[in-house]
Amino acid sequence: MATERTFSILKPDATERNLTGAVNAVIEEAGLRIVAQRRIRMSDAQAKKFYEIHAERPFYGELVAFMTSGPVVVQVLEGENAVAKYREVMGATNPAQAAEGTIRQKFAKSVGENTVHGSDSLDNAALEIKQFFDESDIVG
Repeated sequence: MATERTFSILKPDATERNLTGAVNAVIEEAGLRIVAQRRIRMSDAQAKKFYEIHAERPFYGELVAFMTSGPVVVQVLEGENAVAKYREVMGATNPAQAAEGTIRQKFAKSVGENTVHGSDSLDNAALEIKQFFDESDIVG
């Protein structure tokens, strides 16, 4: 098993309901360390760049609007097989299908307001981390 880094966003539906601490407790209980963290208001340009992979999809505009509707918490997580571990801890995109005890099962409001984002690969994690953090910001 390898120590990895992955990227996480606590989305506006989480910050609006003051769930940052509760979500981070689930992350930490799963054995992942939060090694960088920042609360930001994502700009329209940042959200468009971050989700550009979905630019041709019909939900792109709604996604950008949602992600810029309130503060988010961007994070770097570190741990053994961090990408896969965090994907497991997040649960399925649809909270109705998410496993018991996962972040989305516990906290998500809907498929669209599903509380968290997590990188889906090591390559994407590296790209996503660089979009929001300099290496010197990662101090865990």
